[in-house]
Parts: sequence; C-alpha cells; structure tokens
Amino acid sequence: MDIVFYILIFCIGTLFGSFFTLAVYRIPLRQDITHTRSYCPKCNHRLEFLDMIPIFSYIFLGGKCRYCKEKIRPRYLLLEIFSGIVFVLFAMSIKLSLFNLETETLVYFIVGLLYLATIFIIAGIDKERIEIEKPVLLFGFICVGIYMIYLYIVDNDPNMYRYVIYLMLACILLLFSIYYLRKKGKDSYTIDILVLSILMILFTYEAVYIYTIIITLLCASLQLLLHKLKERKVKAVKNVKVENSKIPIGFYMCVSNIIMLLITNFLIFYA
Repeated sequence: MDIVFYILIFCIGTLFGSFFTLAVYRIPLRQDITHTRSYCPKCNHRLEFLDMIPIFSYIFLGGKCRYCKEKIRPRYLLLEIFSGIVFVLFAMSIKLSLFNLETETLVYFIVGLLYLATIFIIAGIDKERIEIEKPVLLFGFICVGIYMIYLYIVDNDPNMYRYVIYLMLACILLLFSIYYLRKKGKDSYTIDILVLSILMILFTYEAVYIYTIIITLLCASLQLLLHKLKERKVKAVKNVKVENSKIPIGFYMCVSNIIMLLITNFLIFYA
C-alpha cells in the first residue's frame, strides 16, 4: 500500500510542478496565479482540462500547443517530473507511511511541501530573471513562522528565541530593501539573497545551510569558469566581445538546499 501512497504523492508533486511553471511565468508579470485560467503564452488561448494534465498532456500533444502549434518549452515537463520525484523523496526521507501517520510527522511533511513550493518558485524565477520575488519570500516566512509557533505550543521548543531573532533580522532586511534601496534606485538582489538565506536557516537549520552555500559556490564557480572558457574561444574565432554572465545565485542556493534537506532527513530518520 505504501507504493500506492507514494504514487499518489508523486501525482500531487506533478500537479504542484504544473502550478510552479504558471507561477514562475506570472508572478514577475504581476498576474493572478489563483483565479485566472491557464492560457498559452504564445496565442493566449485558454487551456482546457486535457491540456493541463501534468506530464501526459505534454507527451500526447507532442510538446506543442494544441491551438497555435507552437513548441512548449521542455522545462515544463522537466519541472513537473522533478517536482513529483522531490515530493516522493521528501516523504520517503521522513519515513512517511500510510499506516504510520503520526501528527508531528504529518505536520512537518505538509509544511515541508509548502517550503519546497516556495523554493521551487524562487529558483524558477531567479533562473529566468536573476531576481527574487519578495511576495514569494513572504509566503515562505508565513508558512515557516506558523510551523515555529506550532512547535513552541506542542513541544515547547526552546529554540523560539532563535526563531524570533532570525525573523526580526529578515524583517529589517526586507524593510531596508523595500523602503530605502528602492528610493535610491539600487538593486536589492544581495539583500534578497540574505533574506532567502534566513528562510533556509529557519527551516533547515545552520548545518544544512552551510553545505548549501558550499555547493552553491562550487556551482557558481563552475559557471563562471565555463563562461570564461567560452569567452576565450569566441574571441579567438570571431574576435567579438561576449556578454557578462549573470550568475543565478538564488537558483543554485535553492537546488542545493533541496538536495541537502533530503540527504539530511535520510541521515536523521534512518540513523
């Protein structure tokens, strides 16, 4: 029965993945993500139910819009599959079982999915635009904040003071970013990265965050190295200048954090 349970979780993950693609596209454009029906970004035709079945719709439609025949980017399919896999791995990492649904584990699982949803959307937007949307960060803090309150009420968690300090620091950084830097017309990407870091520390703790940063730095260094090699090659052949490579630090942080969260859970729950 656990296999059926995990298949159900995978299906839920793919549904979330389909929503992530919508959110990544609409949030930067300040479009509604909850009430407005999905539509093709090319021809603006409203999509029907058969057009929105995760994974299967992409395969049966041949990766094309049913109405304008424009190609659908493969990232939509990959994100749906990856979301389903991550949701299943997260459930397995905490030993979630249909026959052993303890309240604490179930609450952690639900909050964990909301946290992962936040991280997925942040990663998707940052990968495309090199920016972190504050409303998505705020949603993440609300979910994690409610979970911290739950832990304090149920378990009398002694770490409450730690949570409060981090939350206050995040509020200060956000206020500074919104009211000061915007007036000065300066980029607040660095501040947003710091706020994202606090969110990760709150839910995954400091040790996981440290490994997250290590992997992020390695990935960023690799991208920079590859860009330099490409720049030299292009200059040698065409003698033209290559545009500077913008590194999506937030994207690398999110992917690294998901990986480290899963690994840490497996080590803790299966020790």
